[in-house]
Amino acid sequence: MERKKVLIVDDEQYIRQLVNKVLGRDYTVVEASDGEEAINITRQLMPDLILMDILMPKLDGYTACHEIKRDEATGAIPVVMITGG
Repeated sequence: MERKKVLIVDDEQYIRQLVNKVLGRDYTVVEASDGEEAINITRQLMPDLILMDILMPKLDGYTACHEIKRDEATGAIPVVMITGG
């Protein structure tokens, strides 16, 4: 049985590592450090869930989420917005 994929999107490496450590036992975890990378990885890997920071360089979480949701191929993927502050 293939493990579910979770994409963690955060510009802070320690946040990605923490979430990966918690979820990595049960899920295949993929990481992105900004919104542009998140969109590209989402289109390539079609994760089952995306955990996305809001404030990031290049492309913020709101804009990246909008791009993912408006794409017919990726629009059904759940996106949970997270922020540290």
